[in-house]
Amino acid sequence: MNAKIMVTDKTAVVIGAGFAGIAMALRLRALGYQVTLLERLNSLGGRAQVFERGGYRHDAGPTVITAPFLFDELFELFDEKIEDHLEFVPLDPFYRFHFADGRQFDYCASIEDTLTEIRRFSAEDADGYLKLLEKSKKVYDVAFKQLVHRPFTRVWDMVKQIPALLILKCYKTVSQMVNSHLKHPLIRQAFSIHPLLVGGNPFKTTAIYTLIHYLERRWGVFFCMGGTGKLVDELGALMERQGIKLVFGADVDEIMVTQNTATGVRLSNNQTINCDLVVFGGDPETCYRHLLPKSKLSLPKIKKQYSMGLYVLYFGTKKLYPDVAHHSIWMGPRFKELLSEIFDDKKMSEDFSLYVHRPTATDKSFAPEGCESFYVLCPVPNLQGNVDWSTQAEVLRDRIVTALEETILPDLSSVIEEVFWMTPEDFAKDYRSMHGAGFSIEPRLTQSAWFRFHNRDSAISNLYFVGAGTHPGAGLPGVVSSAKVVEELLTGVEVGSGG
Repeated sequence: MNAKIMVTDKTAVVIGAGFAGIAMALRLRALGYQVTLLERLNSLGGRAQVFERGGYRHDAGPTVITAPFLFDELFELFDEKIEDHLEFVPLDPFYRFHFADGRQFDYCASIEDTLTEIRRFSAEDADGYLKLLEKSKKVYDVAFKQLVHRPFTRVWDMVKQIPALLILKCYKTVSQMVNSHLKHPLIRQAFSIHPLLVGGNPFKTTAIYTLIHYLERRWGVFFCMGGTGKLVDELGALMERQGIKLVFGADVDEIMVTQNTATGVRLSNNQTINCDLVVFGGDPETCYRHLLPKSKLSLPKIKKQYSMGLYVLYFGTKKLYPDVAHHSIWMGPRFKELLSEIFDDKKMSEDFSLYVHRPTATDKSFAPEGCESFYVLCPVPNLQGNVDWSTQAEVLRDRIVTALEETILPDLSSVIEEVFWMTPEDFAKDYRSMHGAGFSIEPRLTQSAWFRFHNRDSAISNLYFVGAGTHPGAGLPGVVSSAKVVEELLTGVEVGSGG
């Protein structure tokens, strides 16, 4: 780690103050750059905004924290300790599954407790889970430890990894890998959902993403007291202590390029900022289509497949629900068919599955006394579909409230308050997300590593990319790690996985 800032007169502009942009700004500062971080919204965090309504607080973006060491590293860059600023609380269970037939499954923090839960469904799947976990560790040891933080800007970078990926059978999908070890249909569902947390259909996502099973076992699943917003605030304070310039309400209209070199940015108010280095922390396709001069447009020839959209429902309740876990996965009656309609047909279905976040299970400050705060995420088609959100948003709200009231949140319709929501249209408008997708491009094998948007532009040598759309991918570990990839490109020095 760089415990002491190097000395340089070079300047860098980072566009987008989501977790990827924040991590990049800190790593650039540790390398000695004078850093300006630009954010078109009025606060840090990108999609990790915080909404407050009627005494209720809601983390708007990511709520699941894994691989916490990635955040430790950002403070260690400057000889600080994260525990002096933040408290990460381990969760148990990691997730509670509620199936359509009324059964419940706890994916627990301990292997023994998880095996006990699995045996309630299928005795033979207990052994199958251990074999899946062993396989996941092998994938983790290669994909996470060796590949996640490595640049893939040349095709040879990918070719060198093919033997290892073949041995690990990463040409299979997550669903195929899980199904080869587990037999019970509901247990298969429970251990196939992880790709959805990073925008992928488990029936098409490369089995590389089975590494998430071991990642969770190795490090656990955490909640940051005060929420993700508190984590963003403390990272912002760290940046300010290190002299990083934060500019809000800064909408970038153009990345200025002269002779294949980025020379700075022009804002929507015509202000220009000159620099030696530009890092874009949003959807790469947005950058190529809207911020680069037409002569420099270098979009990939092959059309990218984008992740699903997200409908996020926020509300409070004037009633406590102590039996609802911090993280719940509410599964609808269909699985593969539903995902096909969302990802492939891009149409709204009559049924749905949900992720329910109840932060008040761990942190009572999220709601007034005697109340609960909820965030419900529903995968939906992105804007490449033909959904009329001006009418469907309220319809979906009512359907979700009814479904939850009939199952895990009795009396919901009579105690719910301060209700609002976000649709894929909001993601497109507020975050400049291509097609309103929740996680940029899908994590398919043909859109992984070298096949994703590259972390450095092929023609503009000092233009770099971090975030969900570039390598290594979406999710907090992925976007934070993308800054480590760019650091290696800048220094030529490998940045360890820490895991």
